[in-house]
Amino acid sequence: MVHSEHGIGRYEGLETLNVGGFSHDCLKIIYEGGDKLFVPVENIEVLSRYGASDSQASLDKLGGVAWQNRKARIKKRLKDVADYLLNIAAARKIHQADVLYRPEGLYDEFTARFPYPETDDQLAAIEDVFADLSSGKPMDRLVCGDVGFGKTEVAMRAAFAAASSGKQVAVIVPTTLLARQHYQSFLERFKNTGIKVAQLSRLVKPKETTLIKEQLQKGEVHILIGTHALLAKSVAFQDLGLLIVDEEQHFGVSQKERLKNLKTDVHVLTLTATPIPRTL
Repeated sequence: MVHSEHGIGRYEGLETLNVGGFSHDCLKIIYEGGDKLFVPVENIEVLSRYGASDSQASLDKLGGVAWQNRKARIKKRLKDVADYLLNIAAARKIHQADVLYRPEGLYDEFTARFPYPETDDQLAAIEDVFADLSSGKPMDRLVCGDVGFGKTEVAMRAAFAAASSGKQVAVIVPTTLLARQHYQSFLERFKNTGIKVAQLSRLVKPKETTLIKEQLQKGEVHILIGTHALLAKSVAFQDLGLLIVDEEQHFGVSQKERLKNLKTDVHVLTLTATPIPRTL
């Protein structure tokens, strides 16, 4: 367990103590050296579960300074991250972004390939995304919906508009398997549109990876799908216009902000099935 003031200890059950003639149910916490701390159940809010997967955590010393020092370091780290996020947000706020529109006719042909009737929520999300893309400001939209909601279709329509406007699209996903699934889905939907789709992951052979990176830099690849491999310094876009992050709950803050920081005026569309996304 973690005590907010005393740090990491080992929970050893409930004990009833008689204090001043009154019985109190207390949680017994053992610290380094066998020191004991009894926490009344009515003050249980000062305790939290130890979050790391390592069950052999080293215990803190009751009354020691190690825990306070660790808290101070973490607070400083949080402040540094907050400053970094604020700077990125401020830079994006003052930048203009490319205005992206749906190409008339071609867009209707593209949407006609969608084999399902759109739900009201899906249509609302699509309209919100296009309102952002045409606003002249960098989009930073989060689409939250359960599995099967149709978030990928929202992303595909935005990607079609961006690629049709001459911009490149990056789709980043947390796993190689999902990258392959998206690649197959995008290939099928973008067939015969003149928009080239490629993928980067450990499933792609080194020779093909080198070729894709060269084509990407020349602007010959319009939509690139991949894992965190897209974050590599060797991956350079000629004109990135839209970044799509799928299953954002699997990415850390620094990874997502590194993506956003690739270009301060890039449009960002984030997808998640988590009820309360980390992004919020």
